[in-house]
Amino acid sequence: MTTFRRICCLILFAVLFAGTAQARTNTDAALVAKIQKVLDTASGVIGVGIEGLDFDAHVVLKDSHHYPMQSVYKFPLAMAVLDKVDNGKLSLQPKVHISQSELDTATWSPMVKDHPHSDIDMSIQELLAYAISKSDNNACDVLFRLAGGTRYVNDYIHGLGVKDMAIAATEAEMKKGWEVQYTNWCTPSAMLQLLKIFYDDKILSTGSHDLLEQYMIRSENSPNRIKGKLPGNALVAHKTGTSNTLGALTAATNDVGIITLPGMKSLAIVVYVSDFKGGVARGEDMIATIAKMVWDHYSEVK
Repeated sequence: MTTFRRICCLILFAVLFAGTAQARTNTDAALVAKIQKVLDTASGVIGVGIEGLDFDAHVVLKDSHHYPMQSVYKFPLAMAVLDKVDNGKLSLQPKVHISQSELDTATWSPMVKDHPHSDIDMSIQELLAYAISKSDNNACDVLFRLAGGTRYVNDYIHGLGVKDMAIAATEAEMKKGWEVQYTNWCTPSAMLQLLKIFYDDKILSTGSHDLLEQYMIRSENSPNRIKGKLPGNALVAHKTGTSNTLGALTAATNDVGIITLPGMKSLAIVVYVSDFKGGVARGEDMIATIAKMVWDHYSEVK
C-alpha cells in the first residue's frame, strides 16, 4: 500500500470512528435527558450508572458523591468470601455454628425467623443465600466474621482496582448510629467497575461466579426497583440496599445489578437514591422508571 493510500485509509477510518462515537454520544445524550427529567423531580442526591458489558454504552450521572450502600455491600462481601473459597481458605459445605447470643433478633433476618430461639448450624453456601437472596443482616455479619472483617473485604475490593468504594462497618455497627451507614459508600462508577469485573468471570471460579449470580437473580427483596417495570421474563441479577428513615429522610434506596437485554446483550445498572425525602416507595418508583428507560433505549439501539 502506498503512503498516499495509507493516509487516505487512516483518514477514512478516523471519520467513520468519529461518526460512530458521535452517534453513540448523541444516543446516550437522549437517554440522559430522559433520566435527568426524573432526577429533577427528586429532593435528594441520586446517582446513576449504566455500562454496556458486551456492547458500547456508558452513562454516569452525579458520580462524585459518596452514596451510602446499605445492603448493596453484601455483593462485594460475597465476592470476597467466594474468593476465599476458591483459594481453599474457606469451604462452602461444612456447617458453621452460630450461637443464639450472636444473633440480633431486632434486625432484618429471615434466617432467625426460620430458626427461632435457637443456635444455628449453617453452611457458608446457605449463609450466602440468605445474605444475597434475602438480604439477611445476621448472615451478612457472620460472613464478615468468616471473611476476616470489613477491613479485609475493603482491601480485597481495592485490590481489584475498585478504589471509590469503602466498606468499614458491619450491619451491627451500622445500628449504633445514623451516621455510621455513610462509612460504607460507593460511587456509581466504582460499582459499575465491580459489576464489570464480576461479569467478565475472571476473578472468581466459574462455579463461584454462577452461584453468586443465581443468588442475585433469585433476590426476593424490593422487586419494585430495577425489575419493577421491566417485562416479567426479564433476567436481572441484582442487589438492593435500603436504610431506615429518620424523620422524612431516607439515607438509601438503592439497586445495582446486571440486566440481560433482548438479543442477549448485558448491561450493568446502578441507581443510588440518597438522602431522599420522598419516601421509599417513591424512590423505588424512580429506580424502576430509570431501569425501564434504559431497557427501552438499549433494546432499540443496534
